[in-house]
Amino acid sequence: MTVGANDSAEAVTGKGKAVAVSIAAAVGGFLFGFDSSVINGAVDALSSHFEMGSFLSGFVVSIALLGCAVGAWYAGRLADSWGRRNVMLLGAAMFIISSLGSGLAFSVVDLLVWRVIGGLGIGIASVIAPAYISEVAPAKGRGALGSLQQLAITIGQLVVLSSNKSLAGAAGGSSQDLWLNIPAWRWMFLVGVLPALVYGILALSIPESPRFLVLRGRFDQAASVLKRVSGEPDPEAKVQQIRQTLDKEHKSTFNDIRGNRFGLQPLVWVGIIIAAFQQLVGINAIFYYSTTLWKSVGFSESDSFTTSVITAGINVVMTVVAMLLVDRIGRRRLLTIGSIGMFVSLLLTAISFSHQLGSGDNVSLPGAYGPLALLGANAFVVFFALSWGPVMWILLAEMFPNRMRAMALAVGTTSNWIFNFIVTFAFEPMTERVGLSWLYGAFAFFALASFFFVLRFVPETKKQELETMTGETHRRPTTPRA
Repeated sequence: MTVGANDSAEAVTGKGKAVAVSIAAAVGGFLFGFDSSVINGAVDALSSHFEMGSFLSGFVVSIALLGCAVGAWYAGRLADSWGRRNVMLLGAAMFIISSLGSGLAFSVVDLLVWRVIGGLGIGIASVIAPAYISEVAPAKGRGALGSLQQLAITIGQLVVLSSNKSLAGAAGGSSQDLWLNIPAWRWMFLVGVLPALVYGILALSIPESPRFLVLRGRFDQAASVLKRVSGEPDPEAKVQQIRQTLDKEHKSTFNDIRGNRFGLQPLVWVGIIIAAFQQLVGINAIFYYSTTLWKSVGFSESDSFTTSVITAGINVVMTVVAMLLVDRIGRRRLLTIGSIGMFVSLLLTAISFSHQLGSGDNVSLPGAYGPLALLGANAFVVFFALSWGPVMWILLAEMFPNRMRAMALAVGTTSNWIFNFIVTFAFEPMTERVGLSWLYGAFAFFALASFFFVLRFVPETKKQELETMTGETHRRPTTPRA
C-alpha cells in the first residue's frame, strides 16, 4: 500500500516536472509570437518614417520570415551537435540583438538585417521547443504539453499587441515620441529584450533532452532525466529502447529523409504540405496586418489596436481549448473540424469585402458587411486556434521516426516559414491589385483543400510512443485506442 502510494506520488511529481520544463522551453514560443507580431503595430509608422511604399513595407514585414526558414533548417542539426539547451540560448541571444537593433534602426538596410537576425532566432525556437517538449513529455500527455508551444505563441502575440496598444496610446500614436524622446514604434521593438532575457535564464534551468543524452552516450544522465521529469517507471529500459531507435542515427543528415517520392520519404511530404497549409489559410494576414487592415475599413488607430488585441485574446482562449481536446479526440479530428470552420469563416469574410467601397487607404464596408467581416475574421481565428495552430506543430514533433525526426522537423518547419513569407510578402501588394475579397477567397480555397488532404494522408499520433513511429503513411489512418 505504501509502495503504491509512493509510486503514485512519484508519478504526480514527474508529471509536474514535465509540465514545468515544458513551460520553460515553450517560452521560446512566447518570443516567437512576440517578435513575429511586434511589426503589427509598427508597420504604418515604419512606412512613414522610412518613406516606404507597399512593396518595401511588405518586404520589411516579411524579411524576418526568410531568417526563420534558415534558422529552422539548421536548428535540428545544431541541436544534435550542441544540445537542445545550448541552441535555446543561441535563440535567446538572437532575440536580444534583434530587439535592440530594430528599436535603434537608422535606415531600412540595417532594419532588414536586425529583422533577419530576429527571424533566425524565431526559426530556431520554432523547431527546438516542440522537439524538446516531445522528448521529455510522457506519451499520454504529450499532445497537451506539445500545445504549450502554440499557447505560448498566442500569449506572445496577445502581450505584444497589448504592449503596442499601450505604447501607442501613451504617446498619442505609434509615430509620436514617448520616453527619452524616442518614438513609440521604437519602444515596441525594444521591450522585446525583457522576455528574451527570461528565456535565456529559463533555458539554463532545464535539463538536457534524454534523447540527446543517449545520443551522446550519457545513459545514466538520460535515465535520471526520464525518471525525474518524464515520470518514467523503468528509465533504464526506456534508455535501452531509445538506444535501439537511435543506433543508425549518428548524425542527422538529409539522407535520413530521402525516398522515392520526388526524392523524399512520403511522410516527409505530408509534413511539408501540412506546414504549408497552416500558412496558406492566411492566418498571418490577420496577425501581421490586422491593425492596418481594420484602419483601412474605417476603424480609428486606437480601435484598430483594440480589435487586434481582442483577436489575439480569442486566439489564446481557443488554444487552451485545443490543449484540453487534443489528447481526447485526436489530432486528425481537430484538423478536420478546423478546416471546415475556417473555410466557412473565410468565405464570409471574402463575401463581406466583395462589397467594399473605395480603394487604397479609403476603403469602407457598408451596412452590415463591416461587422460581418469582423465576425468572419474572428471566427476564422477561433477555428485556427482550435486546430491548425497547435496541432500542426504537435504532428511535426511526433509523427516522424527517431532516425529522421530532427531533419524532417527542420524541413517541415522551413516549409512553414517559406509559405509564411510568401503569404505575408504578397498580402499588401496583392490587396492593392486584386482586393481583399479575392485574397480571402483564396484562403478559403486552401482551407477546404486542407480538409481533404487530412482525410487522405495525415496519420493519427494520439497516445503513441515516439519510439513506435514507423514513418508509414496511411490513406485511412485509424486512431489507436487508449
